[in-house]
Amino acid sequence: MSDPIQTPTLPPVADLDQLGDQIAELSAHIQAATYRLLVLIREFDARGGWNSGLGEHGFRSCAHWLNWRTGLALGAAREKVRVARALEDLPRISEAMQRGEISYSKVRAFTRVATPENEEELLEFALTGTAAHVEKLVRAWRRVDRLEAMEEGDRLHEHRYLRAYTDEDGMVVVRARLAPEVGAVFLKALEAATEELYQRSRECEGMDLSDVPAEQRRADALELLAESALEGGLDPGTAGDRYQVVVHVEGGVLENGQDVPAGTSWRLGCDSSGVVMTHALNGSVLNVGRKTRAVHPALRRALHHRDGGCRFPGCGLDRCDAHHIQHWADGGKTQLENLLLLCRRHHRALHEGGFSVQLDADGTSRFYTPKGALIPEAPALPPLKGDPVEALAQRHRQDGLEIDASTGFPHWQGERMDLGYAIDGLRNTATSRSTMPN
Repeated sequence: MSDPIQTPTLPPVADLDQLGDQIAELSAHIQAATYRLLVLIREFDARGGWNSGLGEHGFRSCAHWLNWRTGLALGAAREKVRVARALEDLPRISEAMQRGEISYSKVRAFTRVATPENEEELLEFALTGTAAHVEKLVRAWRRVDRLEAMEEGDRLHEHRYLRAYTDEDGMVVVRARLAPEVGAVFLKALEAATEELYQRSRECEGMDLSDVPAEQRRADALELLAESALEGGLDPGTAGDRYQVVVHVEGGVLENGQDVPAGTSWRLGCDSSGVVMTHALNGSVLNVGRKTRAVHPALRRALHHRDGGCRFPGCGLDRCDAHHIQHWADGGKTQLENLLLLCRRHHRALHEGGFSVQLDADGTSRFYTPKGALIPEAPALPPLKGDPVEALAQRHRQDGLEIDASTGFPHWQGERMDLGYAIDGLRNTATSRSTMPN
């Protein structure tokens, strides 16, 4: 058993002003170190380091990796990644934070509204005011943005329409104006339907869409969308009804004759409803069993209560499949001690990506990479060597940063902030700068 960590005893400080200066100086060093942390996070995120060695089946995002590797709460990790990305386009604010002149709290707030056009004015405000002033300014700024967006959204909403009429030759003519977000959804659905038709054409001999004009392909895709809607094909149903596996006992293939990789078919059958269909040697159907659900609702509720979400380290996503540790096709029982919640991404990782999992009797899970390396549930942070405060100060001196107790001190003299005047002035100045010729 290792010796307990000894808490360092700091020398007493007789002068309270001196004690306050030490607090202020260390806080400025922490802000400068936080900036360096954000730079490292931005590079790590851009280079995909959070998925290094795990391929497409690894962590869902850089924030999930930070949550797993550093112990940051997921919300705080998401904020760190967001701020790190935003600072790349804000050099003035970045430099001030690097020097320890403004805090992470101020930067986090400002990156919600800051642009290259307005960052100079926002930085001046940050150096003058307190963190409370900055938060109040950003809330008011975003409120003005929302009101403007609502007015624009209302205008667009009022001008939406879809008109359809039958032409002289019997063709139906459709013309529409859709709100941006609705139009984006429509175009995405049309793209998916076009791709579906293309895949069908590749599987059907004598059907070639290469010479069909794009406008006609989109018309065919719209037909597919309408048919799918009428047939209820857009409703995926409950988690257990997303797939119905029909097992042809003699044939050993899916109902439509399509071959599916073994890992995929096992994943689809892991948490699904199933129908067993028995064939005679001549291919005729002897018996069709009733549809059964692999994981019944009561067991699924117990599973959600125990796991809460995806059990893969660093994930926790709510929408999950029930994964059999030992597949039911291999004799595994559909019982709580043989089940684990996994999101679709990590369920695929176990069946098709070479990952594996063990579940102990006490409910503890252990996940392994395709090479057999354990993925720890919560990695330990590396031990600190020496005095971390002195190491931090020495690093900043080497970087040429002059940080003392006055570095992050705001210039506010206690006067009342005129919020309306500040908002109008900052927005007008930024607007004027953005419209100036280069």
